[in-house]
Amino acid sequence: MGEQPTFKLEIDQNKYLSLDGREVHAILTVGSTGEAVAQAGPSEAAEVIIVDTSGSMSGGKIREARQAAATAVQALRDGVYFAVVAGTESAKVVYPGGTGMARASAATRAEAVRAVNRLSAHGGTAIGEWLKLAGHLLSGHPNAIKHALLMTDGQNNERPDVFAGVLRAWSGTFVCDSLGVGDDWVPAELRKIAEAMLGTFDFVRNQADLPEFFRRLTQASMSKTLAELSLRVWVPQTAKLKFVKQVSPTLLDLTGKRADVNPLTGDYPTGSWGAEEREYHLCVEVPPGQVGQEIRAGWVKLVRPDTQEVVASGNVLAQWTDDLAQSTRINRKVAHYTGQAELHELIQDGLSARAAGDVEGATARLARAKQLAAESGREDTARLLEKVVEVDPATGTARLRRNVDKADEIELDTGSVRTSRLRKDGV
Repeated sequence: MGEQPTFKLEIDQNKYLSLDGREVHAILTVGSTGEAVAQAGPSEAAEVIIVDTSGSMSGGKIREARQAAATAVQALRDGVYFAVVAGTESAKVVYPGGTGMARASAATRAEAVRAVNRLSAHGGTAIGEWLKLAGHLLSGHPNAIKHALLMTDGQNNERPDVFAGVLRAWSGTFVCDSLGVGDDWVPAELRKIAEAMLGTFDFVRNQADLPEFFRRLTQASMSKTLAELSLRVWVPQTAKLKFVKQVSPTLLDLTGKRADVNPLTGDYPTGSWGAEEREYHLCVEVPPGQVGQEIRAGWVKLVRPDTQEVVASGNVLAQWTDDLAQSTRINRKVAHYTGQAELHELIQDGLSARAAGDVEGATARLARAKQLAAESGREDTARLLEKVVEVDPATGTARLRRNVDKADEIELDTGSVRTSRLRKDGV
């Protein structure tokens, strides 16, 4: 195996609660460094590159997709198991053929590029079938860091229950990062993949940028050194864990992914890790307490599921006080990420209301989102919101813009899951 990361866990919170205070919030900063083991080789890895080759990919799109897939193949390091899958209403291994995976070398990468250059566009779109084939290929390498990279330009033709069933069946078995190209795909579908497979999803506005996206995501996958890490959270018998969410670098709700360890403890998967830092938001509901009483509201451990080794741990505390100044002080990190989550929710709700024809609801939510984006330094998001909703600076009156570019709307939608870090100066 390759170098194993060293983990640190920092917990930011205000432990003080008013006498009627019930909710304890904490931000967990999990950081890993790939401390090199000099004589060890790189980690075992398996990669599936999934290219949409449906009829809508004809012309320039399929050319860019071929180039992107070739770029991803060339970014694979020697020894990595890999396959290239073409996706239509079914899924087919175009390299190495059959039901297995090849090991990356100069020769196999060159063969794969030749196979990729023969891809043509035809047929429909069944994303669940593509993921299912990727899952079967990757499950042949149980000890590897398993990753799939998927790109599509169209809407999924599968029945929603069929697609949901595939996501449920393969959730947690490999990480999948998805890319949407053009303006005829549905962000909600790739969001479901990201949530189920603990990956990211992004919008490639200019298809000429597709190879660069593929290269970057493949290199990120190649940098992973640990296949899986669990957040193990214990709360006392009288308390209730309300949610566990990843809040940086993207928003990802892990609450429903709990695997019970015992009645008071659950494991939450976080996917594969390299040298990186992520942040998680924990909320625990505790029973009322007495002035001065302090309890451990949560005990968090970072656990390797394969060995059950605890690589870091920390406490979430609660102490009741009648000092108003102490109990009303909101931790800066908690406030920052609560605001980022609210911004995401306002954008999602506003775009849904707009699609449903609820002009009033959409205007109110998107105008509030614009204000929040400006206040929290999210200039990129504020600029995108400006293309959807305009606010009269003199009167403060907001109104939806009539002719919104579909690409602007998709960029706003997909970008809303990315969060900004709290800067050291607190801004």
